[in-house]
Amino acid sequence: MSEHEFDSTHEVIHETPTSHKVAFGLLAAGLVIALAGDGYLWSKSDGLMKEISSTQSGTQAQISKLNDATTTLLQQEQERLEALTQEMQQKVKSANDNASVAIRRARTEAQKQGEELSARLAQQQQQVSGELDQLKNDATTATSKISDKITEVSTDVDAVKQNVASTRSDLDKTGADLKRVMGDMGVMSGLIATNSKDLDALRALGERNYFEFDLTKAQGMKKIGDVTLTLKKSDPKRNRFTVDVMADDKHVEKKDKTMNEPVQLYVSGNMQPYEIVVNQVKKDEVVGYLATPKVKVARR
Repeated sequence: MSEHEFDSTHEVIHETPTSHKVAFGLLAAGLVIALAGDGYLWSKSDGLMKEISSTQSGTQAQISKLNDATTTLLQQEQERLEALTQEMQQKVKSANDNASVAIRRARTEAQKQGEELSARLAQQQQQVSGELDQLKNDATTATSKISDKITEVSTDVDAVKQNVASTRSDLDKTGADLKRVMGDMGVMSGLIATNSKDLDALRALGERNYFEFDLTKAQGMKKIGDVTLTLKKSDPKRNRFTVDVMADDKHVEKKDKTMNEPVQLYVSGNMQPYEIVVNQVKKDEVVGYLATPKVKVARR
């Protein structure tokens, strides 16, 4: 080996302890730094744990307070609801009591009214019963009177029949020439009298009212019974005449009528017509009679 190489090897071997010291120094420094870092981290971790513990304690205290407050509020609300429930129950009970009182009063009033109504009905029934008895008695009395009247009327009718029969017999004996003819209105007339003797016979029969007249043209309007006659024209040669008749405030001209012809007209309140019969036709004068119904019945 050369001297140079020996020196180089010797140099290497001579420098190795110094390098190890440096490495150990660095390692120690690193260890110290690491330990310092761990200590710092441990310190920070311990502080953080204490802070977390403190925060949890505060949170737990707040939760506890919140629970207490909630419990208190719930108790107060429950107490308020219970008080409200009791109040409502009291009101319902009071209302039921009032309703019961009202129902009892209504029942009492209805019973009272029912008793009063029953009493009035009984009184009215008694009154009606009395009135019915009175009506029965009156009806019996009226029936008896009507029976007596019917007997009297029957007797009167029999008497009238006898009188009519007697009158007709007398008419037959006197030879009165009574007849029925068709009137100017197309209605069958009553019995017609052609002279005073026949007219007396008609009056005896009593079937109609008779009013004699002697009507002249110079007289103008003349009241006969309940009508007014005015002679307009007379023709003795032909036994014809014309008269103006006023009845019910209406004028009717009966023109060119013949002697003994029933001149008919209807007047209100009568079912049968009035009849004017002229027995004599003279110059400016006629003589005859007016026959009117005795029974006034309105026409339908």
